[in-house]
Amino acid sequence: MKPIGYWLNRTDKALTAYMNGMLAEFGLTRVAWQVLNVIRDTPQATDADVRTALAANADGPALPAAVDTVLDTVFGDAWATRPAPGRLDLTPSGRERLTAVEIRIDAFRELSTAGITMDEYRTAVSVLERMTHNLETR
Repeated sequence: MKPIGYWLNRTDKALTAYMNGMLAEFGLTRVAWQVLNVIRDTPQATDADVRTALAANADGPALPAAVDTVLDTVFGDAWATRPAPGRLDLTPSGRERLTAVEIRIDAFRELSTAGITMDEYRTAVSVLERMTHNLETR
């Protein structure tokens, strides 16, 4: 049996590759979609909110320039706007299009968890959370 690190890395790469392919029709990547979710889910979202949320993503953009590139994409395609300096918000069009993206994300989630019971999924997530906690608190 291969170790958990092997499967974590391989799963993350598979998730990213599939999502990037699926989201390409919307002009998005997995990371850009994550940025849009932070903006949607965080009232008065800031660039710092986006960076903090993405910092937890092992392969997310760690450098400010990489985050800025993703922000340029979501601004350039009119997904988001700056209602005030340092603030981020979705445009009405961005909100509408993000709803359409969510339909595809739901289908992606169904595909990626096919043959996995909800109890198995919860167990996997719980184990990974505990492993992370064990390592981050040492």
